[in-house]
Amino acid sequence: MLNTIFTQRQRKSIGQAKTSKTNKTNILFGVKTGLALCLLAAVTACANSPNSKALEESLAADPKLQQNPVVLSPPPPPPAVETSTTAKLPPDFPTEIPLYPNAQLIEVGGQTDPSPKTVRLRWESTDPINSVQNFYTKEFGRSNWQIVSSPSADEPGTLVATRDNLRVTVSLSPTQKVGGSTEFAINYSKESSEIASSPQPNNSESSPSPTASPTPSNSEETTPAPSASPKSAKVSELDSQIPQQLRQYVADLAQLEVLKVRSTENANLETNSTLPKPNKIITRREYARWLVAANNQIYASRQGKQIRLAVDSSEPAFSDVSKTDPDFSVIQGLAEAGVILSSLSADTKDVKFRPDAPLTRETMILWKVPLDTRQILPTANIDGVKEKWGFQDASKIDSQASRAILADFNNGDLANIRRVFGFTTLFQPKKSVTRAEAAASLWYFGVQDGGLSAKDALQAKSQPTQ
Repeated sequence: MLNTIFTQRQRKSIGQAKTSKTNKTNILFGVKTGLALCLLAAVTACANSPNSKALEESLAADPKLQQNPVVLSPPPPPPAVETSTTAKLPPDFPTEIPLYPNAQLIEVGGQTDPSPKTVRLRWESTDPINSVQNFYTKEFGRSNWQIVSSPSADEPGTLVATRDNLRVTVSLSPTQKVGGSTEFAINYSKESSEIASSPQPNNSESSPSPTASPTPSNSEETTPAPSASPKSAKVSELDSQIPQQLRQYVADLAQLEVLKVRSTENANLETNSTLPKPNKIITRREYARWLVAANNQIYASRQGKQIRLAVDSSEPAFSDVSKTDPDFSVIQGLAEAGVILSSLSADTKDVKFRPDAPLTRETMILWKVPLDTRQILPTANIDGVKEKWGFQDASKIDSQASRAILADFNNGDLANIRRVFGFTTLFQPKKSVTRAEAAASLWYFGVQDGGLSAKDALQAKSQPTQ
């Protein structure tokens, strides 16, 4: 009985719920239908109104765009700028052009393939522009450069200098970049050695060279300048194995006849127009011979700076270099001058020279720098050398050699290490030196305030004696 009553009530409750849900559904349907009718009426009213045409035209697409559609394309890329913080000098860069020591090459451009070649180098430096101008004015004022034009001392401009068949233009801008750095450019061009440095008329009245070959009467050629012809011949004859950066140094010294080598068949010295086997490791005795010869040739007119050769009566300073040694007078002379360490300057009495041992980098600098500074070498330590040069292997350098290496740094762009090895953060003090590298170290003697090069010596020899 109870179950029957409960079932009836449950059915009644379910029915009421269904009725309520149906009523809600009907109400929502009526609301939606009303909204749809209102919207339809509004659209119909707009369509029938006089303003409907104007509204339609205002919202329609532009007919011009339909006839000539606009094609969107990405903007053109900016012009390429061939600049780089790791720009490198051209492989045939003339070594006689001085380079400002505190400058970074940021761009190489111009015509580099055909001849005559014109190359433009753009540099950046943290130094003021007047320091750059003073440097090039001083450098071009010596070493056989001829200044064609130069800016005033008060205002930077363009400096033009020539040397043989090489023309160099240094463009100095008075503007300074944000951050304190300045920019300058070096343009250089190298003409053929057969072309005179300045144009001459066809009916030139200059006298022909006595040694010149006879030419037809209608020939318009002129005899090359005496200073340009020997140099060009030397460069063209150089062994192709000589590194490009060292060729001019070797050419000048070979012309001075100081790079003498000894034949393996006999003890006689031989002089060649080029350096035989330029990449062969040079011995200590060979470099000692070249060192004395180059110093005495370059300072031929200054007896006070020449190294005196030892005589037979001298007591040998080295136990392994007797008086019968073919290079005794040279090696003994360096020892007696105090240029190289020997029993004459050391506490020990048994110092060996090891004449046939390979010459190392640190030994080359230790022997050469005293002939540049002509004074006592400064005190030095590993930290000092590392701070100045930035050598990662400074701890491997001998304590005596470190003094010469530090003094070499103070010589700026004329430092032997820069001239021979270029930029490097590894000195490799125990590495053997080649003949070409040794020759490059002997090209210049002196410091920044005064010195002479092999080119200066050649120029002096070419001048007639009074």
